Amino acid sequence: MPENQTPTDPKDLFDLTGRTAIVTGGSRGIGRSMAIGFAAAGANVVVASRKADACTAVADEIVAAGGQALAVATHVGHADEIDRLVEATVERFGGISILVNNAANALGGTLTNITEAAFDSSYGVNVKGPMLLGARALDHLAASGHGSVINVISAGAFSPGEGLGLYCSGKAALWAITRVMAKEWGPRSVRVNALAPGPFRTDMMAGALAIPDFYDRIVESTVQKRVAEPDEIIGAALFLASDASSYMTGSALSVDGGTLA
Repeated sequence: MPENQTPTDPKDLFDLTGRTAIVTGGSRGIGRSMAIGFAAAGANVVVASRKADACTAVADEIVAAGGQALAVATHVGHADEIDRLVEATVERFGGISILVNNAANALGGTLTNITEAAFDSSYGVNVKGPMLLGARALDHLAASGHGSVINVISAGAFSPGEGLGLYCSGKAALWAITRVMAKEWGPRSVRVNALAPGPFRTDMMAGALAIPDFYDRIVESTVQKRVAEPDEIIGAALFLASDASSYMTGSALSVDGGTLA
């Protein structure tokens, strides 16, 4: 938003009409919810995840609702596929305004049992991928005039748990990278923030939430005493993606039901 310009209607702050958003990990869970939410706000949406059919299903859902979407199967741990994602997005929609680094690898295990292959796989998706994709998309984000990067971390980045050393440390690294991106890319008018979800009812969490004792502990760890539904992420994501957060960069927004409280 231009300096000193006051919107005439608060609803305009959240309008994404004419902007293009890439959402990695966009075929399920909170990624799917963000993709559909951005489309409802007027954005062209590129749905990226490893499985082509899953990406296509979400893109088709957006188009059926009257939106514009493109499905691009992408493994963000592979640099060549990141390049192809950026190229396909620009070819179809002419640019990139919003990038959501949501794809994640949730490998668990105690630190003494982590293999080199597991480390490389986890950090490849959770750290390397967002860093490389942000760098590849930077020129397009800057040219859009509304560049916003949302790096999805986790409440676990601030409060890591046993058996989650790889995942939580990777998300903590992504939080550090978020702040560096904000400092380095701010002069090009690209904002970079982190979104830190707590426990959500997603496919990634399904196995753990099916364990009664674990589920009870998770619920008790929140102030609201419940697990969130995926669509409850949309408001926070839309805020960070839009002009509603025009004076916000290098920050983390927690949507965790009070877990960190």
